[in-house]
Amino acid sequence: QAQLVESGGGLVQAGGSLRLSCAVSSRTFSSYAMGWFRQAPGKEREFVAAISWSGGNTYYADSVKGRFAISRDNVKDTMYLQMNSLKPEDTAVYFCALDRFGSGSRKGDDYDYWGQGTQVTVSS
Repeated sequence: QAQLVESGGGLVQAGGSLRLSCAVSSRTFSSYAMGWFRQAPGKEREFVAAISWSGGNTYYADSVKGRFAISRDNVKDTMYLQMNSLKPEDTAVYFCALDRFGSGSRKGDDYDYWGQGTQVTVSS
């Protein structure tokens, strides 16, 4: 079992930055790949970024590449998403997720545990 809690969302102007955190209660956090997904109103959930268990491999959606950075601290059992140059189209609820068996999937169905989400709103 694992519990995931996101934090760091909020309201920001276009061009601004936010840093999301995902705290994981799991004794073996460092063994698992992790990911960030988002869902905007009226739209399907979409992949944002993923990171391997060691942090050595990272993966990004084309829409955020070069603006967002995923990272993890395996001592603090926490994953991060640094979001820069935010755009109004980045507005969504952002979810973190844990993948027990993969290495950083882009598919939400591959993830086993999910957080409750944190709202990010980017004003124009």
